[in-house]
Amino acid sequence: MASYALQIAGLVFSGIGMVGTVAVTIMPQWRVSAFIGSNIVVFENIWEGLWMNCIRHANIRMQCKVYDSLLALSPDLQAARGLMCAASVLSLLAFMTAILGMKCTRLTGDDENVKSRILLTAGILFIITGIVVLIPVSWVANSIIQNFYNPVVDPGQKRELGEALYIGWTTALVLIAAGALFSCVFCCTEKSNSYRYSVPSHRTTQRSFHVGKKSPSIYSKSQYV
Repeated sequence: MASYALQIAGLVFSGIGMVGTVAVTIMPQWRVSAFIGSNIVVFENIWEGLWMNCIRHANIRMQCKVYDSLLALSPDLQAARGLMCAASVLSLLAFMTAILGMKCTRLTGDDENVKSRILLTAGILFIITGIVVLIPVSWVANSIIQNFYNPVVDPGQKRELGEALYIGWTTALVLIAAGALFSCVFCCTEKSNSYRYSVPSHRTTQRSFHVGKKSPSIYSKSQYV
């Protein structure tokens, strides 16, 4: 029962992590315009993402433009685009693997050992996916913070952390938690199997006792014959 609850919790966490990974990859709010100076009135917000940048004028109209070339991006956003695409594929693959290893799935038969190993594979994939998501999000955040406190950078070019970065950190933690839950399912299954094979059944012990008790009578009859 506890193993089944861990499977359901892991599947829910993995689904949230998969959706979050795709959302972070698509969202344009990786870098947002910084409001520097108390006397400056800003009429537009600038968003920079992995695929496009958007300008929102006075909270009324928003215009988005897809990047003309990959080389137009900074090195951290170029690496983030590739890593987030890889993380999206890995999260989908891990989610499908987890479904195959669920207790309610009959495609792999009823062998609990096979299903536990499939869930362990899914757990490892989710942990790897969480690390892959965490690397570009932290890299871009570090680049934004360094440029923000750099006096050489023009104030109009400085950016702040966008909503996509915070969602990315949360998604990475959820993916790692899902992988840990599936790994716990494997450990619980292995522990129950080892306990099952180490303790003999009561029926087998009672039968061996009766056989050992009757054997002296057989030898006693053979002596009289």
